[in-house]
Amino acid sequence: MKELIVERFEPVTLIGAGALDPGDLEAALALAPTLVAADGGAAAALAAGYMPVAVIGDLDSLSADVQADLPSDALHHVAEQTTTDFDKALRMIDAPVVLGVGFLGGRIDHQLAGFNTLMQPHPSPCVLLGPQEVVFHLRGEIALPLEPGEVVSLFPMQQVTGWSEGLEWPIEGLHLDPMARVGTSNRAEGPVRLRANGPGMLVILPRVRLGLVTQALVEKAHAELTRVEPAVRD
Repeated sequence: MKELIVERFEPVTLIGAGALDPGDLEAALALAPTLVAADGGAAAALAAGYMPVAVIGDLDSLSADVQADLPSDALHHVAEQTTTDFDKALRMIDAPVVLGVGFLGGRIDHQLAGFNTLMQPHPSPCVLLGPQEVVFHLRGEIALPLEPGEVVSLFPMQQVTGWSEGLEWPIEGLHLDPMARVGTSNRAEGPVRLRANGPGMLVILPRVRLGLVTQALVEKAHAELTRVEPAVRD
């Protein structure tokens, strides 16, 4: 595997070549000011007036004109064709959280590929920003200070169990399965805590909760780093 290309102690925005709603990129950059592009996402970044610090992918979606507008040292070619450019980019970024724009809201097959990529063991958690929702893969446990009545959808990408506190319909004891029971259209009764007992659970929240989710994942990453550091020093 290639070494990491982007390492940050603050959240990172990753832009793809898919559909972008007005304000998507600005909303992400307000929370995650370092901008990285997945292949053709570089063209969207330049069109919006932003220069990515790195462009990662097989680079087959970048025109010669766009490449000429990018610093040569910002281009990072990953030649293999077995994964998407989104996957390639996430493998090369280490940050408390990555906010992905331009990966939802377009073609359904691209969205499904994006959800599949969220499941992979990347260095950083990733939140995808869509037209109406934000989506992230639940790793372990997270606390979310939601308001009563807010929609909390849980969708299993594979068989998975978990635990919840603060949901109208608790998930403890349930076996969620994409071929059987799913957990969409649940509701918060107030602050929520969620835990997945393994990989495979997507959490889907209203788009307006992007900042809350970002902060929760940053705090989780920092807490995990604090727990690991003493062991490293020993």
